[in-house]
Amino acid sequence: MTPYALVDANNFYVSCERVFAPKLRHRPVVVLSNNDGCCVARSEEAKALGIRMGQPYFEVRDLLRRHDGRALSSNYALYADMSRRLMTVIGQFSPEQEVYSIDESFLRFTGFDQWDLTEQGRRLRERVWQWTGLPVGVGIGATKTLAKFANRLAKRHPDFKEVGVCNLLDLSSARQHGYCADSPVDAVWGIGGRWAAKLKAQGIQTVADLQGADLATLQRRFNVVLARTAMELNGIPCLSLEEAPPPRQQIIASRSFGIPVTEIAMLREAVANHAARAAAKLRHEGLAAGIIQVLIATNPFIPEEPQYHPACCVPLPIPTADTARLIRAALAGLSALYKEGYRYKRAGIVLLDLAPVGARTGDLFDPTPAGMRAGDLFSPLPAVARTHDRSALAGSPAPTPTATGERRQRLLTLLDDINQRWGRGTLRFLAEGLVQPWRMRRERMTPGYTTNWRELPVVG
Repeated sequence: MTPYALVDANNFYVSCERVFAPKLRHRPVVVLSNNDGCCVARSEEAKALGIRMGQPYFEVRDLLRRHDGRALSSNYALYADMSRRLMTVIGQFSPEQEVYSIDESFLRFTGFDQWDLTEQGRRLRERVWQWTGLPVGVGIGATKTLAKFANRLAKRHPDFKEVGVCNLLDLSSARQHGYCADSPVDAVWGIGGRWAAKLKAQGIQTVADLQGADLATLQRRFNVVLARTAMELNGIPCLSLEEAPPPRQQIIASRSFGIPVTEIAMLREAVANHAARAAAKLRHEGLAAGIIQVLIATNPFIPEEPQYHPACCVPLPIPTADTARLIRAALAGLSALYKEGYRYKRAGIVLLDLAPVGARTGDLFDPTPAGMRAGDLFSPLPAVARTHDRSALAGSPAPTPTATGERRQRLLTLLDDINQRWGRGTLRFLAEGLVQPWRMRRERMTPGYTTNWRELPVVG
């Protein structure tokens, strides 16, 4: 048997904020969604006040004020950087690691038979706290599903909450069964509200009930996934550790607007901005896209206004990760979708048909590298400028398409490097706009403590 561990940060977004603002500790704190709309993360103190996940901020504003609480805008750059640091520390405790989400990571302890894994879990928590300031819970079990269940106990059950580590392998069978019998069936990883309701209708109320259910009946009445979940709860591994993330099927870039948008000029800026962000992700992962989908939408929460939620797909002649080509295709799609008379709330793009760069057949008539066609990055120079430049370039050999493609590749790499070092949007295409009045509201966002040179914490 090879044990698994799940390490999960507690209230991750809130915990990241508290690292750099200790005055927020022991106070109700919520982190808000795009445009400061709903609560997407809550401290334990906020949960104790009855604040629900996804609850609109305007409903809890007065409650937070009465209890000296704080509401913060989502600082995604900070959370991503803290996640990278967190996963680096966790990975020091086993060479087999699966980063499951922004704040969760599985470990597999192959060859650790002589180790005290409970003590390892305590050491892991202490090191993460010392090196990052983030509190985590550690659950250890014979399978990934049991490790996930153990992590829930480590974070919530009074027997483990103070220590923050639950190792089911250290417990007797009777104690394990007791915790399973006391836990509702929706405490199991992957079982949501709808499945839980169906299971309860079949008399499966608790985790222990699911452990004891007949596998053939589960597969016949539900599906094979639920049957495998029951097997995992009984210590039979059915889920492997994904040390390398599976290939992406799509990349989405979409945001709600901070103000209602009616003019196509603003929509063009937003769509171009989303295409540029998605292109940077493509290049980072070494992928190219064959299709770009464009979508725009009005606000469904104002039903008295005219509603319009169109989308269209634009096939690309050659799969590419080139920002300019993606922007051009996205704007062509937007032109086909746009209609006057609507107040748009959201725009976005989805990159589809993804494959590694170079894995596709290129254009027979294009000698430039696959996905990097000459002449796409900038519009052609005006005729007057071209005529003027001929005198300066007299006698110089014309650049070959291949050389142009290589320069283009270097230019895009430089663009990514500068934005990586100095912050997203430091350099951007003019099509993305300069002022960008449509950008989402984040009026309560904290500084970029680890991602912006100008906002680094200063010790006085």
